[in-house]
Amino acid sequence: MKTPHKFDKYLGTLWRYRDFRMLWLSLTITHFGGQVTFLALPLTAAILLNASPVEMGILTAVEVLPYTLFGLFTGVLVDRSRKLPLIIVADVGRGLALLTIPIASWFHMLSMPILYVAGFLVGTGGIIGWSAYQVFMAERVGRDQLVEANSRIALSDSAAQLIGPGLAGMIIHALTAPFAILLDAMSFFASALMLRSIKPATTDAPKLQGKSLSLESIWIDAKEGLAMIWRTPILRSIAFSLMMWNILKHVYLAILILFATRELQLSPGQIGVLFMIAGLGFLLASATCQWLNRRYGVGPIMLFGLSLSGISWLLVATVSAEKLTMLHFGSALFTFDFGAMLFFINYLTLRQAVTPDHLRGRVTSTLIFISVSLSPLGSLAGGLMGEYLGLRTTIAIAGGGGLLLGLALFGFSPLKQMVKLPEPENVPALIAEPGGPTGLTAD
Repeated sequence: MKTPHKFDKYLGTLWRYRDFRMLWLSLTITHFGGQVTFLALPLTAAILLNASPVEMGILTAVEVLPYTLFGLFTGVLVDRSRKLPLIIVADVGRGLALLTIPIASWFHMLSMPILYVAGFLVGTGGIIGWSAYQVFMAERVGRDQLVEANSRIALSDSAAQLIGPGLAGMIIHALTAPFAILLDAMSFFASALMLRSIKPATTDAPKLQGKSLSLESIWIDAKEGLAMIWRTPILRSIAFSLMMWNILKHVYLAILILFATRELQLSPGQIGVLFMIAGLGFLLASATCQWLNRRYGVGPIMLFGLSLSGISWLLVATVSAEKLTMLHFGSALFTFDFGAMLFFINYLTLRQAVTPDHLRGRVTSTLIFISVSLSPLGSLAGGLMGEYLGLRTTIAIAGGGGLLLGLALFGFSPLKQMVKLPEPENVPALIAEPGGPTGLTAD
């Protein structure tokens, strides 16, 4: 271990390790690029292609459909492979998929089917890349540094949420949405180049080696991840909570940009500013999460954050086109980001902390699969409800459902009694010893 540095008490210890800095920087770049596409893709559909609520629902659905189709088996792929090559391939693939949009726009060939295909391919790269990234990061930093690592990642996400949308709004205004997406494509290519500079380590070895690639063996491995979640009450509760929450979130996301552009008459630049305000919620959550956990307990803070997201959707549904629209809408988005970030910082750390090393990939991807498997139905329902019930009413329904979900979990979920993070059951040897092998090499 390297000699303690005077800045460690302010910055932690991970900043001194080059591999983590490269991982952190690559993810930060793609997070910023992702903020561009997060706004630019639906704006391309809503403004340039005049998409209907149903078409917006389909677009949101195809972006998340890969998680439903491939999520259960992605963990098997991750655990049978070296993680870093998977992340790099996923970055390059997403960059190429996004490139099709500005190219099609340049040749006046852009259409909703092209957006659908690009969204599906980006989602496919996302589930592979994000699952592999989380496992790779956990292997490199060691179990005892997971909270610090996730806090740093949350800080990057907060910065992207804070600054990225405003930049995205300006870029979209100046270049139009399709060509703003070009910058996101470049961010994935830049990330892949940085990750190539990370040297192999002993922790990178696949956790499942020497097994055949038959469908039977893949299903057996996938079932191990499902069994781990099922026999762990906290993971089982989280899986159910996220599944229900993601259905409601995708009802909301399917029509949010349409609501902002058509009912509130907001420009791309104004929408970018609003999401910058929302980013302050991410920043506040990442800065206060550990303190709130110590004071009130990890589980209660997770449930509070989830409930707050439902309240925020109800606030969005009350926004009207008036002088205070920006303040009202921005406050609602801030509330959502603050609540969602409190939940997800703890969710990521909890999932990594209680899962044995050899099951990490499968548990990670299986939880993603369970939580997102029904989200495409939420997106389609959001589009249909927006078409026939109205955009505002649909958002209000999502908000009411989110609040009821939070209240129900406070009543019945084992999370409400979890004050501190638990350790993996019956696997004390997997807890990293101070100074033990983590795969990180100090500069």
